[in-house]
Amino acid sequence: MNTYINLFIIVAKTAILVLGGSITYYALRAYGRTGNPSLRALGIGFGVVTFGALIGGVSHQIIGSTLAVGIAINSLLTAIGFGVIVYSLSME
Repeated sequence: MNTYINLFIIVAKTAILVLGGSITYYALRAYGRTGNPSLRALGIGFGVVTFGALIGGVSHQIIGSTLAVGIAINSLLTAIGFGVIVYSLSME
């Protein structure tokens, strides 16, 4: 049973890495084209969220920390990333 949970976590984290990385790439590419600082902040925010998922998964799957530690790391970086995203959307 634990093997299926680990496999599910790996698949989900890989999907988050690919999709979040894509959003980050396109937001930063749009910033490069337009110079709009809100797009830069948006890209950074999504990058932090994606990085949090990656680090949370790595800490559990590779380093061997508990699932709770991985979730805590992921949650903290997700909250910070969402804060940056909210900031980017409120910029004028």
